Amino acid sequence: MIAGAGPTGLTLARELQRRGVPFRIVEKETTPFTGSRGKGLQPRTQEILDDLGLITDFRKYGGDYPELLIHLPGGASMRQRMDELHDPTPQVPYPNLLMVPQWRTSSLLADGVPIEYGTGLTSFTQDEAGVHVTLDTGETVTCRYLVGADGGRSTVRQQLGVPFEGETHETERLLIADVRIDGLDRDNWHIWPGADARSFRLGLCPLPGTDDFQLTAPPTDQSVEDLVASVDPSLTVTHIGWTSHFRANIRMVARYRVGNVFLAGDAAHVHSPAGGQGLNTGIQDAWNLGWKLAVGDDQLLQTYETERLPVAAGVLGISTRLHQRHVDGEDDAMRRDDPVLRQLSLTYRGGPLAAEHRATPGPVRAGDRAPDGLLPDGRRVFDLLRGPHATLLAFGWDGDLPFDPAHRISDPETIKAYAVREPTLFLVRPDGYLGCATTDPADITAYRTLIGQ
Repeated sequence: MIAGAGPTGLTLARELQRRGVPFRIVEKETTPFTGSRGKGLQPRTQEILDDLGLITDFRKYGGDYPELLIHLPGGASMRQRMDELHDPTPQVPYPNLLMVPQWRTSSLLADGVPIEYGTGLTSFTQDEAGVHVTLDTGETVTCRYLVGADGGRSTVRQQLGVPFEGETHETERLLIADVRIDGLDRDNWHIWPGADARSFRLGLCPLPGTDDFQLTAPPTDQSVEDLVASVDPSLTVTHIGWTSHFRANIRMVARYRVGNVFLAGDAAHVHSPAGGQGLNTGIQDAWNLGWKLAVGDDQLLQTYETERLPVAAGVLGISTRLHQRHVDGEDDAMRRDDPVLRQLSLTYRGGPLAAEHRATPGPVRAGDRAPDGLLPDGRRVFDLLRGPHATLLAFGWDGDLPFDPAHRISDPETIKAYAVREPTLFLVRPDGYLGCATTDPADITAYRTLIGQ
């Protein structure tokens, strides 16, 4: 049972669906979410969408982040990028942040998923027979596992009694709205500072694949129409859609699992929107958990918390530091050029599923993301990995292959990308991370038992 049909719950549902795992996904809201909210998909998240076979649709409706056009007091203007656009490489096919309104992300993920809208979870108990869930329809359901992907106010988390540790900055608030405006070009993200040229007054970001702009502004007594007219009387607001009042809420749990109940996404961690980390971290929670639920081994499931909790803590720290730069009015507060934000460098090294057996491993090690690569036959490494299975990559290997599916890699550029210096076997986990790295086939045989393959 999945509680919550946001991007986290939907990613989990799609992963279970393609593995043939029976599930129900319930959503207390009666209709799908309609707002832009989390609009940035990081490169690692795009790789997950590639694996799910969805990246073409996401790129069809999404777009690169536009250049900032900052309208300075007095009529002057300046341009600035949050991050320079990066060229794709064989190892990193999606190097740039992709802007997709959250409602569209949810819609694309939801296609073909049997969501039960207007159905909320009210309570549950668990015992040896399973997790017994009571829905607000009066129905009681017994399931093997329950996943709370039901947001920052998670009913599942509250029922578990797991503390949501952190703080809420009541004075740091933001108005967010989806609006349509006549008279404003859609080639730039428009920013109007305050009269001191340092504080923030208004932002209007064009949302690709729509006619909307995402409006952001400090709380104000003005109407949206008057606020926009106050910075440029030539602009006319023609429509106001989804509207929200954000307050800085920075919290996370100390446990991701209690018995057979799991927490994921905003139910486990909430972030400042600075840096575009929250939605992406939730999707990757689901990506880590999905294949482990499908295997159903208790020790394997315990690695979900072991792997994801430190990642969430690190990401929370990054987004909090970026948020503080905004609060402090730093000149480069809008810059997003730190490579760690792309989430490609997140690693499970040293964890229970990172089996590095080589005496002198190179910079690419067990626990790291498996790089992509262009192979001589025109296929990519990601083509070999795509799907719900683990995959053996054999670099410069002439011996027998102790796993199926397995692929021999002799291409020099791909060997270089994996920093291989001798015949090496990499067993890639179903979620695209290097599980076992070795020169001994016996290690692969032992590892496959660990991950239930």
